[in-house]
Amino acid sequence: MEEKRQTKNRVILHADVNNFFASVECSMSPELYNKPVAVTGNPNKRTGIILAKNEIAKSYGVKTGQTIGEAKAICPDLKCLSPHYELYEEISQELQNIYLNYTGFVEPLGLDECWLDVTGSTKYLDKTGKEIADELRQRVKKELNLTISVGVSFSKLFAKLASDLRKPDFTTEIPKKDFKKITYSLPLNSIVGIGHRLEKKFSAININTIGDFVSLDDEFLKNLMGINGTNLKKDLLGLREVPVLDYYHIPPPKSIGNGTTTIKDITRRDDIEKVITFLAQKVSRRMINHKVVGSCITIRLKNKDFKVLSKAQKISPTNSVKVIVKEAMKICDYLYNYNYPIRAIRIKLSHLSSSNIKQLSMFDDEEKDFSQIITEINSKYGKIFLASDTAQFINNSSSHHK
Repeated sequence: MEEKRQTKNRVILHADVNNFFASVECSMSPELYNKPVAVTGNPNKRTGIILAKNEIAKSYGVKTGQTIGEAKAICPDLKCLSPHYELYEEISQELQNIYLNYTGFVEPLGLDECWLDVTGSTKYLDKTGKEIADELRQRVKKELNLTISVGVSFSKLFAKLASDLRKPDFTTEIPKKDFKKITYSLPLNSIVGIGHRLEKKFSAININTIGDFVSLDDEFLKNLMGINGTNLKKDLLGLREVPVLDYYHIPPPKSIGNGTTTIKDITRRDDIEKVITFLAQKVSRRMINHKVVGSCITIRLKNKDFKVLSKAQKISPTNSVKVIVKEAMKICDYLYNYNYPIRAIRIKLSHLSSSNIKQLSMFDDEEKDFSQIITEINSKYGKIFLASDTAQFINNSSSHHK
């Protein structure tokens, strides 16, 4: 395995599990194979939302964000299952362990995606990047009964773009010598960093493809997107090197947050609280994984006209779902009178410190096991797993970082 980073002619992979949540559920229950399956919020209610679906359900037209009632109208035999987040995290770690057999440069992107720098491994294993990618696909299929799509390229951006081009269970290569020919005619929204709002702005000035984007003036991009715009252009021109992080030395985050853009406007306080609760679960899990607590919480609300309401508040150090939800809803109640539609919600915990520090809290149950807190929240609110990277009200997640 490589001891030092190879800086020239890099070979980067992006591995992405196909239909992760639904695929994990099917891998655990063989009787679900060849059946349309969806992971949903509260399978017992037709108003629950589709969080994820397998390829068979997708072929019927089942879409993320539909209500269960809508999905079953077009796919009556759809099998709806509750999510099992602890299981997904366990499988995610097993995936990473497989990847670590090939390189120490493994950088997770959410539970189901990872970048791998296999530059040194190509020499050590005497294999091309594509051969390593194909071997990874076979190993994951054999050992975890899941399929992955793998992109192979010279940069993180183009490796991820390659993995998105053909799904499920494909290896797609974008060589450096051909990257412009392969990608510049693709829609602008093919790349991470161009959301619906930016896509709409670019479309208004007839910028619709990646090739159109890289032709733009740097000063124009900087005014529109800040430094992110000019950096994205450099990435798309193949001029900027963003290394894959060393898995064993990934620096701790300065803040941890998650946000969603909704597929329908929401105004009801209880609906907003459900989304807040889901986001708090994701933030809490990441904080627990990093062994940190946060003493500042920031809430950001955006309406359909892109007006933003935001407030940060100091709190007692915590990584508890229950406390995060409570403090977040206090801020929501302060910011918002629930009389106009909300289109996006984001939670961020900052001022992070080691979770070894004793938490001072007025809650008697603060020291309870995380899973116990989750159980209590579910008991209080019902099965509120209304969201995931694809969730109730959610069209896409903007946590990047998932």
